[in-house]
This record gives sequence, structure tokens and C-alpha cells, in this order.
Amino acid sequence: MKDTRKPVKLLLINPKFPESFWSLQWAVKQILTDKRSINPPLGLATLAALCPADWKIEIVDENIETVPLQPDAEIVGVCGMGVQFQRQQELLEHYNAAGYYTVAGGSFASLCPERYQTLADTVVAGEAEAIWPQFCRDYLEGTTRPLYHETDTVDITKSPTPRFDLLKLDRYTSVSMQFSRGCPYRCEFCDIIVMFGRKPRTKSLAQIGRELDLLREQGARNVFFVDDNFIGNKKAAKALLLFLIDYQRRHHYQFRFGTEATINLASNQELLQLFRDAGFAWVFLGIETPDEEALKTTLKSQNVKVDILDSVHNFYRNGIDVLSGFIIGFDNDTPETFERQYRFIIESGIQVAMIGLLMALPKTPLYERLQREGRLLQDHNQSDNTKLGTNVIPKNMSYDEMLQRYQALLWRLFSDRNIARRINNKMRYLATSARKDSYTTRQKLAIAWRFFTKGLLRGRPTRIIRFIDTLYRSRPGQWSHVITDWIAGLSMQNYMTRHFRDSRDKDTQLAIRIVQWIRRAFPLAAPQAVSLSSHTDHPCITLLLKLQGGNAERFLVPTAKKLKKLMKKTATRLTLRVESLCAEQGRHVEQMLKLLADYGDRVSVYIKQELQPLISTDLSRFNLVLK
Repeated sequence: MKDTRKPVKLLLINPKFPESFWSLQWAVKQILTDKRSINPPLGLATLAALCPADWKIEIVDENIETVPLQPDAEIVGVCGMGVQFQRQQELLEHYNAAGYYTVAGGSFASLCPERYQTLADTVVAGEAEAIWPQFCRDYLEGTTRPLYHETDTVDITKSPTPRFDLLKLDRYTSVSMQFSRGCPYRCEFCDIIVMFGRKPRTKSLAQIGRELDLLREQGARNVFFVDDNFIGNKKAAKALLLFLIDYQRRHHYQFRFGTEATINLASNQELLQLFRDAGFAWVFLGIETPDEEALKTTLKSQNVKVDILDSVHNFYRNGIDVLSGFIIGFDNDTPETFERQYRFIIESGIQVAMIGLLMALPKTPLYERLQREGRLLQDHNQSDNTKLGTNVIPKNMSYDEMLQRYQALLWRLFSDRNIARRINNKMRYLATSARKDSYTTRQKLAIAWRFFTKGLLRGRPTRIIRFIDTLYRSRPGQWSHVITDWIAGLSMQNYMTRHFRDSRDKDTQLAIRIVQWIRRAFPLAAPQAVSLSSHTDHPCITLLLKLQGGNAERFLVPTAKKLKKLMKKTATRLTLRVESLCAEQGRHVEQMLKLLADYGDRVSVYIKQELQPLISTDLSRFNLVLK
């Protein structure tokens, strides 16, 4: 048995997310410069609260800070969603090799625990309220098991208040809370009912009150209820809304809420009014498609019996903004589907429209059906549906045609012209929100200035004209919302420009010229320091730069300026390996990384562990290579 007199040290890690539309990275990095990411890891904060009181716990979110490669810990737990699986695997392998006791958990481990059998000492699958405390007891007794799998229905009224104090909340645009788990519907493509069931379970109002009290004390103002479906249990949702209205009144409406719900909320005027009165400013809807037959086929019945466009307008009329997900690739979809989706999104005015390809997630009814039909690409990505690819073979068009039309649809939607059209269509209906946003006047002016200099001025003159037109067509009370929508639209446009460009030949030519420049300028150092390679499965170039102590200082800074130009003008990927370095050269490496930080999602950095103390740069802005 372990010596229980010495507190266990536990490190919990949220792996870095690959960039996607959901990241809104340009907005976070360029406009909201005091923030680093959108939402903190609520699951890890809850897990920390389930630990023995004397355990020493640290939470590291790789999306906002550098992961420690040699932490002062006994146990390293790494969570992860499907899109984080590759990075989760890399982290687990690193800490395993370094001799730490490793635990894998999170939504993807819950869905597919078998994929983690060789990656971690222990896999925690399912809701953690009962099985994590059991793991903690077993660890102290030296009797841990390879798998802790929750198969019973968890009473979440027993869930503890998350350890919000372990999260760096000031680095996020909002903070996450959860009231319920589960959804009563049975959408074929969704994994929620696989993991949490169809009977929504809710926390008590007292639990929500305690969590809000803690968040209020820590200065949080924007709260995202991450419920699978906020109105899955309408009676419980009404009780919560009444509670929130009372809480907000008593505390002078300090919070601004958002959540996920089904579109039928728009037709329940009583709930919708309470939703507004409680301080909800936005809602994310899974609209998926305006095609009723496609909705029926995929069993999304809750969207069939309503007028979807009028429902969106009704949210606007109540001062509630709409964000939404759309899917292309259903069995009923044809080449004409893309035009139908385009027209609906434009008419609806939805700016944050996450359009993705149908993805069959493991264990879902869709996955099982398509597997029976032989319509699955088994070796394809099964996590991020906003990339140019999917594991689903479409029924009424070729795979390549679907990808081409999908890309063309995105380019149309995120043009300056159509960003403006959607804003104008939304502002015709959008009532002024009942609650002010959480920014001070000074912060709003700073955001507006950065938007003007980094967004408007860097576009063509027509962008400024279109922006002015959206202000002219809206009311002064809507102007802050107009700017917010422009920021969101330009952020998604920026993602498209960097990830969906098809200019491999031009990128390669510029990369070759820069490599040749390095070799000409630094003939003694360069031949062994720089090389060029191309990946057939990606339209980008990988540039490998090895910094070796004796020659690094001579060419590092001028080379960095050339590389910044390359990253700005192309979709090149850069791998930077620091294999030897002396103390005075650390500042030159830092200067290079500073110049490349805006393109960190395409820059991979490897620095030998013994050299890392020489560099103080926040490596979480880059892809940190572990070996």
C-alpha cells in the first residue's frame, strides 16, 4: 500500500485543439488580444473536485500555456475529444516514457476506450462522478485497474462544484457550466445519446447557485451552459430560468449567458421570454439543413415540424443571436443541396455558421448503418468535419464532387459581400439585447480599433464600403453587434484563406526561393540547417530548419524575417528544431518565435528539454513536438 501521509501530486492536461472554424483563432489572437482561447476545460475542473481533499492538483490547458514536459507530479491525466486524439496520444506516450503514471479520459476515451489500451496505464471511460474517486482510492492502495468504465446512470446532483480556482479564467472569452446531460432526441449522427442517454439528467438549482457564486467572485461574466440540449427537459429548464432571473436581479445582472438548444425553443414563447429575461444573449442551434426530407432521414424530428427560417427570426425578435451548425452529405443531399444551404444561410443572417461534412462517429447509429452499407472510409479522419474530407461516402454525388462543391460554398459564404448581406438580413429582425455585454467602454473601443486596423484596413476598399453600408442599414444600438459579426465573419474567412487555399505550386516556388536565399546568404551554415519537403496529402510545404549552436546566431534573425514573409503569403508549414544552443543565443530564438507567433498553428517547435530553460517564450502558441 502507498504511503498516504504524502499527498499525491496530480497533473491534468487538456491537449491542444487543432485549429478549425470553431476556434475563431483570428478573432481571439488579433482582436481580443488579452484572451487565448474560447472555453476552459470544465471536465478537468470537475475531475479535480472529485479528488481527495489533500491531493495537490494542477490543471494545464495546452491551448493557453506550455505543457511541462517534466512536471512535479506522480500521475498525469490527459483528457480529449475526438479532434484531440492525436495530440492526446503524443502526450500519453511522452509521459509514459518519462515514467509517470498515466490516465486517459474524456469524451473520446468514453466512446472508444479500446483505442487507449496501449497508450495509458489506466483508462477512465464514462461519467466520472463514481469511477474517478474509486480510481483515487485504488491508486492509494496500489490496486489500480487498466479500465474504469461507468455503465450505470449517474446522479449528477451528486456532482461536486468544479474547481474553477484551478483554471486561468481570465485567458478565456467565456467560462463553461453544465446544468444537464443527455438529450431526448435520436439524431442518427449524434454521439450524445450513446454516451449520456436520452433521458436528460439535471443538477439542482442549489448546485447552479454555488457555481455562479464562485464564478462571480472570480470576475467571470460570460457563461456558456455546455448542456447537450438546454431544453431537453423543459420543466427543469423553466425552473432553472426562473432561478437565474431571480439570481441575476439580486446580483445586478452580472452574467451574460449562452447555450445549446433545439430550434423548437423558438416556438415556446413562454420559455423564450424567460430565456431572454434570464440574460441569455445567444443560442447555438443544430439546424443541419433546411431540407425536410434530409431531416427525416437522419431522424432529426425536432426540426421538421417548424418553420426554421421564421424560428431563427423569432430568436432575433427576442434579442437573442443565433449561432448554428450545418451538415452536408446526408443521403438525400444532391449537388443542388449546396445552393439550398447557401440561400438559407444568407437569408437567415447567421454569421457564425459552422458548415461541415457529415461525419460518422464511432458507435453512433449512422456509423453502424454506413458500415453495413459499405459506405465508410475506415482510414479517414473521424473527428473534425470542417476539413476537406470525411469518412462518409455520399449517396447522390461523387466524393470528389462533394468536396469541391463544399469548398466553393464556403468561399461564397465568407466573402466580404456575403458577410455584409448576412448582417443586413439579421439586423432587420434583431431587437436590442435586454442585457449589456461584458466589455467596458474602454475595452470596446480597443476592440473596435483593432478591428479597424487589422480587419477593415487590410481588406480591399470595398470592404470598408460594405462595412459602412451595414452600419447605415442598422440602428446605433445594433452597431456593436454589427462589429461583432464582422469580426466573426472575417475570422472564418481568414481560416479559409489559410487552410483551404489551392496554390501548392506558388507556395512551393516561394519556399524554394527562400531556401535558396538562406543557402546563398549563409553558405557555411545553411546546407545542414535547412531543407525542403512536400507532403502529397496536404497542399502545404514543410520547411525543416535545424539550429545548431555554432551557426544559429549568424543567420537566425534575418532568416526569421524571410520565414515570416513565407508564412504570411503561403500555407507553408514550418518545423523548427533547436538541437544545441548556448545561453546568449536564447534571446535570438525568442525573437524568431515572436516573429512567427501569428502563424503558430503551422509552426512545429522541438527544443531539447535541457535547452528549454534558455527560452522563455510561451510555446503553447506553437505545436510543441515532444520527440
